[in-house]
This record gives sequence, C-alpha cells and structure tokens, in this order.
Amino acid sequence: MGNVTIEREGAVAVLRLARAPVNALELEFAREFETALLELTPAQGVGAIVLAGSGGCFSAGLDLKRVPFYSFEQQREMVATANRILAWLYGCPLPVVAAVTGHAIAGGLIFVLACDYRVGSGAPCKIGLTEAQVGIPVPAVAMEVLRAEVAPHVARVLALRARNIGPQAALAFGVLDELQPPDRVLPVAIERAHEMAAMPVQGYAKIKRQLRSEALARIEEILAGGTDPMLRSWVTEGAGEAAAALLRGAK
Repeated sequence: MGNVTIEREGAVAVLRLARAPVNALELEFAREFETALLELTPAQGVGAIVLAGSGGCFSAGLDLKRVPFYSFEQQREMVATANRILAWLYGCPLPVVAAVTGHAIAGGLIFVLACDYRVGSGAPCKIGLTEAQVGIPVPAVAMEVLRAEVAPHVARVLALRARNIGPQAALAFGVLDELQPPDRVLPVAIERAHEMAAMPVQGYAKIKRQLRSEALARIEEILAGGTDPMLRSWVTEGAGEAAAALLRGAK
C-alpha cells in the first residue's frame, strides 16, 4: 500500500498517510486507507492507533486535480468509501490519536475530528473546511462528525466562511487538544496513545460509545440505508473550474 504505511510502537499502531505531496484523497488512496484501518484490531495486538500525516502535512483533503472531474460512479464510490472510513474511525473501540503534523484541510480536518485526541503542530499551518469554495458539499457522515465534535458556532464559521485558520485558533475552537513543536507532534501523539491504551479496553470502548451514541446511531443509519444524498449528486456544477482557480491561488 504505497499511499499508507503502518508502523508499530509496541501496542500502538501508527497509520501514516503517505501520498505525496499533501496526502490528498482520491479513490485509490481511499481504498488503501480503508484496507489499512481494517487491519488494526486487538487480535493483531493493537491497543491504540495514531493517525499521522507526512512531509509536514496531515492531509489537504480531496485531490482537487482529480475528484471534481470524476464520473458519477467514481463520485458515488468516493462518497461511500469516505463515509465508511470516517464511521470506522469515529466508532473504533480503541483509542485513536491524531498527530496533526501540518496542514489539515477539508476532508483532512474531518479525519482529525474523528479522532479521540488531537495533537497539533504549533508551527504556521492551514486548518479549515474549504469545501464551499470549490462547490463540493460535505458527505453525511463527515457532517455528523463535524456537528458532534465542535460547538455550533465553530461548525458555522468553519463550514460557511470556508477559510483556513491557524493552530492557535484551532486550539481555541477545540479542534485541537494541544500544540507541540513540529518535531514533537508524533512522539507526543504516540505517548498519549500509550497512556490511553493502558486503560481497561472494554470500559474505554463502552464509555466512548456512550459519549458518541447519538451521532454513531445516525451514522450507522446513514450507512445501512444508503441515505446520504451525496450518493445521488455530489460534485456541483462548476466545481472543476473552482478547484482549478483555488489551486492557482485565485481564491
């Protein structure tokens, strides 16, 4: 799996997003990501998971050079796979810690929000939800995670202003839980994962389920019924041109 790597630090599995240059998500990457997650189980000796980026970037979200131009079938598969990935992360009975090594934009930020604890870099980086800028609405599971994990006014500002913020603002908004120097983000995330893995496994899983029960129930209903409207119509008209303009720095 060239876009995803798994490293072990004792009972902690470090799943690293590794699609250069900015870990942007497209179909092949999404398929590999999902496959890698399914390998991380207590049966494999995994007690906690760290989700990390690479190359000074966590993830810039969707690959705007490719995804806006997908066929209907590709769009549908992309939405369905992204929904399953987020549902798995958010409902995982094991502790999941995000090592936000740099930029976390759009879908990349939603992956961060799906984690149980989030360690970010204090160095300048971009954090935000920019979907509105390119006309790509948020899939239903991602929206459930956003609504559940940040205060309503934070969700409103992130989603509707659609501009990036810095790490200090992300900390103040509750998007990140702590900031570290860039070279300490991953080691501290692994340390936090070890701390959380030391707690009784079944008790942790039950409390996490209690905490997220309402959102998880809605997520499970979305997946079981295939009711995400984005499965029928996702990328809006003009998204390709808007994405190209954004990549050129015109927005």
